[in-house]
Amino acid sequence: MVNVTRRPVIGIIGNISLLNGDYPVHATGTSNSEAVAQVAGGLPLMIPSDPRFVSVHELLDLCDGFLLTGGRPNVHPSEYGHDETPAHGCFDRCRDAITLPLIRACVERGQPFLGICRGFQEVNVAMGGTLHPEIRDLPGRMNHRMPPDGTVDEKFALRHPVRFVSGGLFHRLMGSAEVMTNSLHGQGIAVAGPRIVIDGHAPDGTPEAIYVKDAPGFTLSVQWHPEWRAGEDPVSRPLFAAFGAAAAAWAGRRAA
Repeated sequence: MVNVTRRPVIGIIGNISLLNGDYPVHATGTSNSEAVAQVAGGLPLMIPSDPRFVSVHELLDLCDGFLLTGGRPNVHPSEYGHDETPAHGCFDRCRDAITLPLIRACVERGQPFLGICRGFQEVNVAMGGTLHPEIRDLPGRMNHRMPPDGTVDEKFALRHPVRFVSGGLFHRLMGSAEVMTNSLHGQGIAVAGPRIVIDGHAPDGTPEAIYVKDAPGFTLSVQWHPEWRAGEDPVSRPLFAAFGAAAAAWAGRRAA
């Protein structure tokens, strides 16, 4: 009998959007699936992030790890005790209702996740932190938003360095204390949650790389978008490879 080892199932958090301007869909960029399948070695499974359709308990049982994707809607400020303002932009309360308790459950269980952009911000909020509604409005900060014009390649081009804490998790994983990243976000961490370790910053001081202190599983999260052409990028490859290894280890323990 041939022993076939299945790929770890990676739940990719989907975003709500409108197709042709009026038809609601759940969607995620194909670059997320490519990074999961081709670099992390996982089986990508898009999750409709809406508590009407899925529950956190079901997702934890179904998946071996989670990719917390970027997305245009922001975490609602009520989730971290702030009032809503026009600067906070648009929201997806259904996604908030799934991802925030999912993150806390994964931290407790040791189930791996990788946070990207909005997902990075969700991790901080889930662990008790707060967000700035608009980084570029802060004194001394650069504009981290996606360039409004140009091709997709130009919008995802490398734009600034990220400096990691010497000897920290990201430094050891990347084999370098400084890397170049893209930048496509408007919000960012204001106050880090009590267990959030900020392990990397942009030159203007904006937090860019975090993990959860003393978590039993993989919790690395980044403010940039490593999923874009992950197989070709020397920064993205080790990040997704490590995430995939953690998900495979979780799947192995589940099977045992």
